[in-house]
Amino acid sequence: MRTQLATRLHARLERVFPERRLFLKSDDDMRFIRLRPGTQALATLGGTLVVGWTILATAILMMDAIGGGNFREQARRDMETYEARLNELAAERDTRASEAAAAQARFDAALREVSEMQSALLAAETRQRELASGLEVMRTRLHETQRARDAAETRLATLERAIERGDAATGGGDGAEATVAFLTRALAETAAERDALATQAEDAELAADRIAQELRLVQDRNETIFRELEEAMLVSVEPLDRMFEKAGLDADDLLDEVRRGYSGLGGPGLPAAISTRGGPTPPEAERAGRILERLDEINLYRIAAEKAPFALPLEGNFRFTSGFGMRWGRMHKGTDFAAAHGSPIYATADGVVTHAGWMSGYGRVVKIRHAFGIETRYAHMSRLRVREGQRVSRGDRIGDMGNSGRSTGTHLHYEVRVDGKAVNPMTYIKAARDVF
Repeated sequence: MRTQLATRLHARLERVFPERRLFLKSDDDMRFIRLRPGTQALATLGGTLVVGWTILATAILMMDAIGGGNFREQARRDMETYEARLNELAAERDTRASEAAAAQARFDAALREVSEMQSALLAAETRQRELASGLEVMRTRLHETQRARDAAETRLATLERAIERGDAATGGGDGAEATVAFLTRALAETAAERDALATQAEDAELAADRIAQELRLVQDRNETIFRELEEAMLVSVEPLDRMFEKAGLDADDLLDEVRRGYSGLGGPGLPAAISTRGGPTPPEAERAGRILERLDEINLYRIAAEKAPFALPLEGNFRFTSGFGMRWGRMHKGTDFAAAHGSPIYATADGVVTHAGWMSGYGRVVKIRHAFGIETRYAHMSRLRVREGQRVSRGDRIGDMGNSGRSTGTHLHYEVRVDGKAVNPMTYIKAARDVF
């Protein structure tokens, strides 16, 4: 069976590929190569496969070229969209910066108003105590005058009765006339004294009424000051509470830590105490004390805000180029800002420089240790303007933007770490957007 199939297959191949001979001739010899039908069929099949593979590979390359062109075009469009979005974000950032500056101005104005109101409150409280003391004196004087007037009226009535008894007893003698004359003079003097005391009593009553009216005016003015102070406290503290909450910071813990660090007596910003005389504390004094405690709390908030990185590390024209999170399969632990080479870089909070020099990957880098376990890092700088151990304040220039270390272009790599763990710096920047 196999022999028959082979014979038939060979016969068919001979009809398509008849046996051929290739003659090779030299100067003194001639040879030939026999091409059997099977050999010709294999050669034809191999050639066909090579040509087909060539055509297929050429088609694939052309498709890749076309697809690559489309991909580059898409990448170009994506880049344009990305740059447009960055420009929008930069414009929004400038707008937010203006709003933050206006909010800071309003906050400073509120603090100044609160300080002025505090001074006015203390002056009004002093004036109120003086008026209360004066009113007490006038009331005492009025009571004394009224007692003296009553004594004079009693004495006058006694003299009048004595005169009547003298007239009845003497019957009109010389001695009786002298007695009557004496009693008449005494009666006139006593009546004059009574009238004078009555006038003094009326004057004292009028003075007491005037003092009472002035005291009521002072109390009304104090009530207005109290109410405005309480409203100002509410307006000033609520944005700060929201700012710390958005940043993930516990405001009570922050204030306790700041209070422990600023527990000394005296110095600017400390509220004055309302002093009262002995006895139970008046409601106004308690209310003033609560307001002064809120003033102290606002001052602590201000100190805490300066110690946390709520500010931007750059000013002027810049743009965000890369955010916090995964990038190219690796964790990007900060936010990148692009600006002109040499642009000033500023500290975002009060603190102490713990490193100022070269660091692998970061290039020229500055590390600042802040309160509450927070650290900030500023990398790839072209120039350092601080030294290790130096104390800096928010807004101090610490270096210039550059391209040192592992960097593909001029930019600032900015990090915020809490207890050694990197967190998103924009959390703090966005939290303070409506405050600073």
